[in-house]
Amino acid sequence: MTTQQVDPHLAMVRPVTPRTPQGCEECLQVGSPWVHLRLCLTCGHVGCCDSSPLRHAHGHADQVGHPIVQSFEPGESWRWCYVDEDYA
Repeated sequence: MTTQQVDPHLAMVRPVTPRTPQGCEECLQVGSPWVHLRLCLTCGHVGCCDSSPLRHAHGHADQVGHPIVQSFEPGESWRWCYVDEDYA
């Protein structure tokens, strides 16, 4: 996708509250470490990034069809679309 095009998946972005602001929802349940966190901009799921052992953010996007995440790291505000594999 070029910078001229608007990602159609942005229509799924909602105002969200992080469900588990202390970390990756699934990693917290199973006691697994993570590298970086991503916030689902459709439902507020907090998942770990693709560099993390269990890649929960990507799994969430695939399983429930919520494609747009935002970095949940301090000082970062970029967004990623898992469907288009591009910044949103």
